[in-house]
Amino acid sequence: MFSLSELVPLNQHQSRCKLLKPWWEVFMDYLVVLMLMASVLACTEQLSRDRVVCIPMDPVITANTTNHSPSTSRQVLTPSPKPPTHVPRNVSPNLHSTGRGRRTHLAYQQYIYISQVCYHKALPLCSRFFPYMAMLQSLVLVASGSFWLHFPHTSARIEHFLAILAKCCESPWTSQALSHAARQESIQEKEVVAAVVEERRPPKPPLSSASSSPPVTCTRRTSIDSGTDSPLLKRSVSASYGAPPSPCPSTLSCSYAMSSVSLGSQVHLPSSKHVMVDIPRQVMSLDKSDGEQARALFERVRKFRSHCESSDVIYKVYLAQTILKLLMVTLILSYTIPLLSSLSFTHTCHPEEQALVGYATFECIHVLSSLLRKLLVAYLSLLGLYGLLNFYTLGWILHSPLRQYSFHSLKELCSLRDVPDLRNDLAFLLHMLDQYDPLLAQRLSVFLSPVSESRLLGESLERRWGEEKLRAMTSVDAEGFSRLQLVALPRLPPALFTLSQLQVLQLELITDARFTAQVANMTSLRELHLYHCTAAVDPGALRVLQEHLEVLHLTFTQASEIPSWVLSLRSLHELHLSGRLSSDGGVGRSWALGSLRQLRHLRVLVIRGMLQRIPGELCEVAGSLVRLEIYNEGTRLLVLTGLKRMVDLTELLLQDCRLERLPSALLALANLRTLDLQHNNLRTLEELLSLAHLRRLSCLRLAYNRVLALPASVGVLRGLEILDLSNNQLQSLPPALFTLRCLRRLLVAGNLLEVLPAEVKALQLLTELDLSGNRVESLPPQLFSSCLELHILNVARNSLNSLPRGIAALSLLCRLDLRSNSLEELPAELGCCTGLHGGGLLVEDWLFLSLPPQVRDFLSRSCAPSGTHSEGHSRPDSDSFPYFCPTQWSFSSALESQI
Repeated sequence: MFSLSELVPLNQHQSRCKLLKPWWEVFMDYLVVLMLMASVLACTEQLSRDRVVCIPMDPVITANTTNHSPSTSRQVLTPSPKPPTHVPRNVSPNLHSTGRGRRTHLAYQQYIYISQVCYHKALPLCSRFFPYMAMLQSLVLVASGSFWLHFPHTSARIEHFLAILAKCCESPWTSQALSHAARQESIQEKEVVAAVVEERRPPKPPLSSASSSPPVTCTRRTSIDSGTDSPLLKRSVSASYGAPPSPCPSTLSCSYAMSSVSLGSQVHLPSSKHVMVDIPRQVMSLDKSDGEQARALFERVRKFRSHCESSDVIYKVYLAQTILKLLMVTLILSYTIPLLSSLSFTHTCHPEEQALVGYATFECIHVLSSLLRKLLVAYLSLLGLYGLLNFYTLGWILHSPLRQYSFHSLKELCSLRDVPDLRNDLAFLLHMLDQYDPLLAQRLSVFLSPVSESRLLGESLERRWGEEKLRAMTSVDAEGFSRLQLVALPRLPPALFTLSQLQVLQLELITDARFTAQVANMTSLRELHLYHCTAAVDPGALRVLQEHLEVLHLTFTQASEIPSWVLSLRSLHELHLSGRLSSDGGVGRSWALGSLRQLRHLRVLVIRGMLQRIPGELCEVAGSLVRLEIYNEGTRLLVLTGLKRMVDLTELLLQDCRLERLPSALLALANLRTLDLQHNNLRTLEELLSLAHLRRLSCLRLAYNRVLALPASVGVLRGLEILDLSNNQLQSLPPALFTLRCLRRLLVAGNLLEVLPAEVKALQLLTELDLSGNRVESLPPQLFSSCLELHILNVARNSLNSLPRGIAALSLLCRLDLRSNSLEELPAELGCCTGLHGGGLLVEDWLFLSLPPQVRDFLSRSCAPSGTHSEGHSRPDSDSFPYFCPTQWSFSSALESQI
């Protein structure tokens, strides 16, 4: 058994599905109910009192018929046409009246028997089974009438659509959006009416003030029903000419069912005398929960639209259902109409049981024949009307573009003109919905409009991201710049443009970032970061960015995501591009030839991508470009001829480009000061001799390559101050290296060196020496007697057995790394290196304890004597001593920090 509460969802489903039933579907449902009632009535009568009554028509045939003469037999069997006029004398008089008519000589049981036999033999099938056939046909029509609403592939979409429609009607945002749209349309209509009135107004006499026309009063009232069934939207515009202005302020006001966004306090109508229409400022009352539900509903509608527009299964099922019903009606009428003539009142029966009843022919009447005939006529009439409605439905389907839907009426509203056209199943459902109530589509269109969603997001951002919160999130970086980072917002909060002191703005994963003309308030903005954020810029904002923006960082996935307005930032000094770049060498399809000419102040260009050649467009900024950095992410850089035209380049960095030799294009860079070719596949440096004319080259970084030997031609680089050969495969250092008198930093860590030549004494200006990760067993004494400017010495991970006592001469030494060696004790002369106190000495704890107590106290002053003394204090910047204070950790994106 089941309870009544279990039937409630069925009733609710039926009530919701009526929204998708047009008038002809409802009419056909009523017709089917009437046909079903007629068939049930016929079945009831058929079961209760369906029978036939029969009387014989042949004379009685007895067994002794042959013994009588023909005249006698004729006399006995021939019925008398007149009743007898006298009674025989030998018959006693009867008090009761005698029966008149022909005597049949049949018993009651014989009548019952012959009636049953004739019911099956003489009565046609139509008279016996029409009620049951009619009821069966009606049930089939009932089932086929709503099949498209219950078909498994369509019912889920229909229920989802009805659920979304109910949410759209209940959402407070729906009424506010429609109210906002109607309000904007009202303002436009008032402007049009005022313009028409101004045109029709007669010219004003110059000297008569009494003849001036009175102002025009435009009344506009908009009411939107906030119910869930059918919203009501009424508009009325009235204008009175020559009447004095009404003292009631309500004549120039708009009344709404719910509050809406204010459009301003005054609207100026175009006229010679400015007609001021005061509109009361109203503020949205949408709370936080309603706003979140509305945003979730926007996403739900978006996903449902993409799902429904991918196929038209509902349209096809409804079309197939209509064709099936039409074929069924045609079939029923084809075999039912001929049966109408067989429904007669009298029937002649010829039973084969003549020996039992004595008659061969019987005249029978059908009791229900008259009623069945009337019910059949009524049934066929209803069925014919049902078929005509199916013809109309089929014509409507075939002649109407039901798989395309356009909001023509809504696009007349100025704020809902962006509602997209729909197709396939969603378009068909809206066509069906329009047959019930066209205003319901307006409420759904609110959640299809990108402008409506943008207004909702703007309101939410304005409430959640106010000016106070943004100022609290602003921080000051190590360079003293005020910095603000916004991550994963749907759009830019309006309060952002009020931060006049902000200098660096980082935008990451923002869906719809748009810079409006209000960016002019950000007078201090100089640096902008866009991390997977395609930003749009209004014309007013573009002029401001062209004048003030100096540094731009762009991180993207495809080159097509690079905004076109980037190429017009004429004041830009630094441009950082990070993302997958096109393999044809261009920065992207949008970077056509000549497009970089407006970046005439560009000095630094950093590219992190996969290039196969130096883009030719970079030559257009060769006159201003001084630093070029390319991080190629392991892609081979094949063509570097574009570098020859960048003659003013002073810093060049080519990392992860899989270079095997020094590029010949470097010969044209006469002003080059820094050359960084780290993380490549360099095996030989024979081309160093060709760099001899690079007189200004002071920094050469060749770390993380596969260099086997350093050629003697390195001696031609007389002005070299920094040489980084770390993490290569060097086994020795040539004497020519020590002829570089200007060398200040020599980094050869991570090689196969076993001996440090005594010629190192020639490098008297050396301030940093990194020998870590080699096989050095001893240090030459000349290092400590001649290189007195040494500040940093790193000999970790070697095979040192002892440390010379001459280290006491390095009074400027402030960092010394002796970890992972074979030392057994430390010389007490370390106490003479006054710069090592406070954690400048990096060594194992047990080895540190081998020093005299007074030396230990001196070196460990202001720090703990444990192993932590070598990690926790400030020290100068060095490539061999990477140090990061916990307060200085930074990440390129908030997404990486979360990971």
